[in-house]
Amino acid sequence: MTTHDNMIKKWKEDPAFMAEYEALEEEFTLLDELLKARAKANMTQEDVARAMNTKAPAVARIEAGGGSKKHSPSIATLRRYAKAVGCRLKIKLEPVKP
Repeated sequence: MTTHDNMIKKWKEDPAFMAEYEALEEEFTLLDELLKARAKANMTQEDVARAMNTKAPAVARIEAGGGSKKHSPSIATLRRYAKAVGCRLKIKLEPVKP
């Protein structure tokens, strides 16, 4: 039986897999930050939805990401989410490493 870690290690040997994996790194980082901020604020999705004046499924979609433009939240939405969990949105550009 292959463990999850072994499976990921094998996949990471594939250049095509790594290209896709790295392309999604920023999205995964953002989603992780959203979840951490909500947890730190000790809020449920329903709590955040109320603070944003929306419904819990909208918050769930924000936190789920999805990688498609159809489900990518706007900067305004991310600002509202950040404010709801007691944070401020900060966007940073970093040079690409060669």
